[in-house]
Parts: sequence; C-alpha cells; structure tokens
Amino acid sequence: MVRLMREDTPAPVCGAVGLRRRDTMSHIPVNHHLRPLYRVLAALVGGYVLIFGVIGFFSTTGSEMFDQSDVSVLGLRTNLAFSIASVVAGAVILLAVFFARNVDVVVNLWGGVGFMVAGTAMLALLRTDLNVLNFSMATVIVSFAIGMVLFSAGLYGKSGSPAAARAEEAARHGGH
Repeated sequence: MVRLMREDTPAPVCGAVGLRRRDTMSHIPVNHHLRPLYRVLAALVGGYVLIFGVIGFFSTTGSEMFDQSDVSVLGLRTNLAFSIASVVAGAVILLAVFFARNVDVVVNLWGGVGFMVAGTAMLALLRTDLNVLNFSMATVIVSFAIGMVLFSAGLYGKSGSPAAARAEEAARHGGH
C-alpha cells in the first residue's frame, strides 16, 4: 500500500535510478510488450463510439434531446443527447490515443470507468422514465464491453524511457 507523505518526509527510493514511490503508479507496467495492441484496441473503440455518435446525431436530428423513441443505430438505441455524448467521448478517446503520450493512459482508465458507471446507472434506470439516454439492454452490455477494453488499454498503455521501465519492474519485484 502506498501511503501519502508530506513534502518534508523523504520517500523510499525504488530501483537504481532513484524514482520515488510516489512518482510511479503502483503495478502499472511501463513499455508493456502488448502496448501497441492495447493502443489499437482503444483507437478502434474510440472510432466505433465516434461513428455511432455521428450516425446517431444525423438519425435523431430534429427530435427532442432526451427522446425515448425506438431510433436504433448500429444495433443500439440512441437519442440526440446520447449521440452528442458519444461524439464527444469518441473524439476525446481518439485524440488521446493519436496525439497525447501517456495522457491516453489517464483518458483510457477514466473513460473505462466512466463507461462502466454509465452502463451500471442506465441498467438501474432501464425501464423507468429516468432512462434519459434511451439505453436498452444491448446498449448496457456494449457500454460494459467498451469500458473494459478502455480500462485494460489504460492499464497496459503506459510508455516511458527504458530506465523508467527498469525502475518500475524493480519496484514491482521488490527492488531486486
């Protein structure tokens, strides 16, 4: 367990390069050998969400923002609000994957949590008037799947220098 330390308290040193424990995320591998695969998966998920949102936007233009009709895009129910949210989420994921080194790790981790929380919330509200994003059970399942892929990509997508990778490996294996 990593404990919070005051600035005047010296932190234990991990590895040979002198990284302090509070400077690294515990058990998040650096330069994992499957990192390119996870980046591709995150890009595919971001592309799917963006395409779903764009098609949904054009399919629901002219309807109410939180309409609960039977408009379906790529097999999932949607409305104008959910389509706009999907466009924004897909664009953020793609921008992070293609243009931001290690920012994509944070975006993927929090995006994965966000998709899983949204899926859980909409599952609880599925057959009520509070289903403002017009979710169906298929949408809930896809939201969970997208969340898990993004979360996994966030866990294994961190990149760094070879020295940082060696220091993280040494810290994960008890400094040996």
